[in-house]
Amino acid sequence: MNRQNFHTGFYRKELLAGPYLVWAAGFIVIPLLLIVYYGLTDRAGAFTLDNIKSILAPEHAKSLWLALALSFASTAICLVLAYPLAMILRKRGVGKGSFIVFLFILPMWMNFLLRTLAWQTLLEKNGVINGILSLLHLPPQSLINTSGAIILGMVYNFLPFMVLPVYNVLCKIDDDTINAARDLGANFTQTLLRIWIPLSVPGIISGITMVFVPALTTFVISNLLGGSKILLIGNVIEQEFTRGSNWHLGAGLSLVLMAFILASMALIAKYDKNGEGSAF
Repeated sequence: MNRQNFHTGFYRKELLAGPYLVWAAGFIVIPLLLIVYYGLTDRAGAFTLDNIKSILAPEHAKSLWLALALSFASTAICLVLAYPLAMILRKRGVGKGSFIVFLFILPMWMNFLLRTLAWQTLLEKNGVINGILSLLHLPPQSLINTSGAIILGMVYNFLPFMVLPVYNVLCKIDDDTINAARDLGANFTQTLLRIWIPLSVPGIISGITMVFVPALTTFVISNLLGGSKILLIGNVIEQEFTRGSNWHLGAGLSLVLMAFILASMALIAKYDKNGEGSAF
């Protein structure tokens, strides 16, 4: 009787996952299947690989390589900024529920578009930064509509996604391990290279993935801070869906980007098997 009650309760709990399964099927599985269908067919519905091969076209390849370059640059900058910051937070004993960590999460609550528009106001020709330079009798700078402005927008928007997983994994490193290295005569550089970094690889990989993937696929930042003059692969895909009404080509290019996303997921599966670098 007890066993029967156990199985009954278990199946009832399984039913609670029903709404999530419906949501996942409606908003994840079905859209992905549609992308695959459109990407592998032409307007007549016939199977083709031309949509995927179109990534080799000069204009598409240029957009992809530029997106890769800017994504690598922004990811590297985020890592350089986030790692020392995460070490400082850990050294000061800042807990996960502290006010300082809350300040890093707070900008993520604001609309992504509004945050990017704020930087557009700061960087534009008659914006805040050039206004300050004018008051100081300094020449105005061409800040907007440049690759540097796009990288700045990426770093600002995605930096918390690097800080949090690195900070999370650093908090799990035992102080006794660090003290043992120092007792054996290791200086700060040796401790950093042989203890801190190797033990924080899961958080680093997780942070790199969480920054690189959205940076590679973004089109809002490049639209607003690049002035639509600098086309990344995300802009090309967005234009194919919205302006060119060529869903087949847009889906085919999306499948190419999906390959990078799957590669990133494979990296996490290899180096962070236990989810140690999870940001939340």
